[in-house]
Amino acid sequence: MKKPETFEVRLASATMIAPMVRQLVFERVDGRPLDHDPGQWINLALPLPEGERRRAYSIASAPDGSNRFELAVTRVPCGSGSMFLHDLPEGSVLSAIGPHGLFTRASEDPSPSLFVGTGTGVTPLRAMMQAALATRSRAPLWLLFGARFEEDILYRAEMEAFTRAHPHVRYTITLSRPGESWTGKSGYVQTHVPALLRDLQAASAPALPHVYVCGLERMVKAVRELCRHELGVDRKHVHTERYD
Repeated sequence: MKKPETFEVRLASATMIAPMVRQLVFERVDGRPLDHDPGQWINLALPLPEGERRRAYSIASAPDGSNRFELAVTRVPCGSGSMFLHDLPEGSVLSAIGPHGLFTRASEDPSPSLFVGTGTGVTPLRAMMQAALATRSRAPLWLLFGARFEEDILYRAEMEAFTRAHPHVRYTITLSRPGESWTGKSGYVQTHVPALLRDLQAASAPALPHVYVCGLERMVKAVRELCRHELGVDRKHVHTERYD
């Protein structure tokens, strides 16, 4: 486990990757790499009008030895922290504290993994997948991502590229409010977990899959209970993180 530290970061670039989600690329001002485990999060100290406030964000990128890392922030109406970060100009400097968190997956872990994420809950899962693929791991990595609308899908091009380049990667999207042109899966992610988990178990037997879940508490709780009580997944193989 990495020891948290305080350091300054500069906003190197920012891009809207969905109508309400801004991707932020920060770099450590001291030039040192951010030494974190895939899945961890950091605190940003935000100088808001009501005073300095700390806000926690999952790191959306795997450690790569550089001084840069990515976050993805959803713009929340009346959310002072998210509004501040959506308006933050490139070149701005903030104080950061981290890394934090136990929701991690070792890059070299050979265990088959089912990742379940909704919204920006996909960010730590993306970091885990990037890290595993960087080691040329052959462990099955299956991602189930849920969003409301098609325009809310995050990192779609990257995940589709992963599936083309790596036969052991599988990517499934489900929309809770699909448009008429949508031909993929629909409904909440928990609707599709049983079938995907059974398929993963069959494809990777005798190895037992691990399940990593990140998103709003209601979804996380539903998937956790489903895995433990209906699907028979060992509680030690179910890893969760919520962000509300």
